Amino acid sequence: MPRRFVSERRRDPYYRAAQREGLRSRAAYKLAYLDERFRIFRPGSRVLDLGAAPGGWSLVARDRVGPRGRVVAVDLRTVEPIDGVAVVRGRVGDPRLADRLGAERFDVVLSDMSPRISGAYATDHARSVGLVRDALPLVRSVLRSGGAFVAKVFDGDLLDALTEELAGTFVEVRRTKPPASRGASSEVYLVARGLRAAAPDRSDGPSGPRPGPAK
Repeated sequence: MPRRFVSERRRDPYYRAAQREGLRSRAAYKLAYLDERFRIFRPGSRVLDLGAAPGGWSLVARDRVGPRGRVVAVDLRTVEPIDGVAVVRGRVGDPRLADRLGAERFDVVLSDMSPRISGAYATDHARSVGLVRDALPLVRSVLRSGGAFVAKVFDGDLLDALTEELAGTFVEVRRTKPPASRGASSEVYLVARGLRAAAPDRSDGPSGPRPGPAK
């Protein structure tokens, strides 16, 4: 890891605060801000966290939905166990993933996924947009009508088209950049609320109800 990055991270107030508070990443403050501004979570909500490693967003979601809620974290990478969070090892874009998540719909789907950084901005921007588009079929499959989808994406010339695509599925789509995002970062967050219509209930298949999330 470059020394300059390490030095800047140590001076970062959000990084230092995350270390003090025992959080898994500074990204926790971004989700906390999004919830405070847009009221994403409610007590008892079911939340799906895509690209969850190392688990910072899952921790915030768990605390916000409370003991009556449910959080499922999905990632190909290892996510260390979190009390009150079910972990599913899987890849977003895998058509089998929806069945592994069980039949009960989610109230919120989160995506803090980031592409492997190439250093070529146009490429990284396009890849970040691609990750959101990869998640959309799953979101439409597992999110309840009226539910919310929150996704990170890098700003760029493809963002308007992506926002319009989301606007065809959700009643409201907002863009924002949390204070915890580094000033030099191009990341923005899309907060889409009010899924217009959920897909047919996946629990009514020929084999009956699906199993719950697999760990």
